Amino acid sequence: MGFRTIEELCEELKAKRVSVLAGGGEKAVAKQKAKGKGTARERIDQLLDPGSFVEIDEYVTHRCVNFGLDKSKPLGDGVVTGWGTIEGRKVFVFSQDFTVLGGSLGEKHADKICKVMDLAMEMGCPVIGLNDSGGARIQEAVDALNGYGKIFYRNTLASGVIPQFSVIMGPTAGGAVYSPALTDFIFMVDKTGIMHITGPAVIKAVTGEEVSSEELGGATAHNTKSGNAHFMAASEQECFAQIRKVLSYLPLNNLEDAPCKETTDSVERADLGLRAAVPTNPNKGYDVRDVLVRVLDDGEFTEVQPGWAQNILTGYGRIGGRAVGIIANQAKVMAGCLDINASDKASRFIRHCDAFNLPIVTFVDVPGYLPGVTQEHNGIIRHGAKLLYAYSEATVPLLTVILRKAYGGAYLAMSSKSLGADMVLAWPQAEIAVMGAEGAANIVFKKDIDASSDPAATRLEKIEEYRKAFATPYVAAERGLVDRVIMPEETRRELWLALCGMESKRVGRPSKKHGVIPH
Repeated sequence: MGFRTIEELCEELKAKRVSVLAGGGEKAVAKQKAKGKGTARERIDQLLDPGSFVEIDEYVTHRCVNFGLDKSKPLGDGVVTGWGTIEGRKVFVFSQDFTVLGGSLGEKHADKICKVMDLAMEMGCPVIGLNDSGGARIQEAVDALNGYGKIFYRNTLASGVIPQFSVIMGPTAGGAVYSPALTDFIFMVDKTGIMHITGPAVIKAVTGEEVSSEELGGATAHNTKSGNAHFMAASEQECFAQIRKVLSYLPLNNLEDAPCKETTDSVERADLGLRAAVPTNPNKGYDVRDVLVRVLDDGEFTEVQPGWAQNILTGYGRIGGRAVGIIANQAKVMAGCLDINASDKASRFIRHCDAFNLPIVTFVDVPGYLPGVTQEHNGIIRHGAKLLYAYSEATVPLLTVILRKAYGGAYLAMSSKSLGADMVLAWPQAEIAVMGAEGAANIVFKKDIDASSDPAATRLEKIEEYRKAFATPYVAAERGLVDRVIMPEETRRELWLALCGMESKRVGRPSKKHGVIPH
């Protein structure tokens, strides 16, 4: 019997390694690059710390023999999996390789993804999926569908336990879109990332509508119209920078606290510019970002879903180095009214922050829920209830700053004391009331106005009377519903003190399997 030498065996291994690294071959790689897209391994190298990636399962192949697929059994089966670090913190990653069988998902392709997700859960580390796939591998039929199902199941189990990021860097269609939808955040690269359930050809055949893939499911569509995506980048490099930035605010898992970052920005800093940032006239708009950047460390606010439901802002910042989640009404868009999309956007972000132990700071300037037949018939009641549910359910420290208007049910919905806010601060111009002074005067003083010889003058007089009596922070402060009335420039320091005071917060909840959130 002639045994092969170790040199021969090592040469065979070298050849396999070369084959693995070649992906789908020179032509397929060139075609990928011609579209402005990186290869699966290039993307991993750009995302992770240099030299930190450890690959697993590079020799896995499919076992399908249908439709001649047994004649093409590329090593790795179209997805690169493993782990590495981002800023020294361990993450698990999979990157679909469009140059190999179009990145299509089959049985073993899915098994590789499932393995890396299982490892991420066991190690308590985030998982990042780089999606670039033609969808289910048709030749593998139900095995491919079963693969998607196994991934969806793991996405759900991991939800709220480890951060899950989905990055759309190429086509993602059919069942492939549901795994990203189950993760915490979806990042999309403009002009190359596509998501849709049914493509343009099917839509035209069924409904007669003509639409391009980009119009239907491109980054702009999902970041501004559908709300399915959270971040959009002009390039893959910009996308990776966004991922690294967001990850810097999050713990590796739900048992850890959010990471702190050293800062030279003193928590005692008092910015007098805050006095002019919010007009005292309740009918004047302004950009609430001007408030946030003056309060947060180094003026840094990392916004989530900036292009969708712009009447409310969500995102991350730091105060004294501590990471916090931010919710803020945006007065310059729809006067900061709450509507269906704003309610959905904010409530989901609140639950995300609560799952990963980020204190939530809410900046309030809200005149109410958006009125209208369209809003009512599309379910503003159930969508608005999500916001009430999310705040009431949260057990992380909840800090609220009432900047100006806080009217009616919307006041309650924006992290009021009633829903469990730990510290409610109010600026001197804060108006906390059932409704604005103009509307209230018309109701409360209707008889006086109607009986007056000069109704217009009387109405103005009564509006001012109501505003002085009720449209202030002091009535709520007298009831203990506002903890402190503060100068605008004291906001940063007061929030820091509140964070310190609430850092040991522990809240019990009734024993139950889970609640039933409004649909």
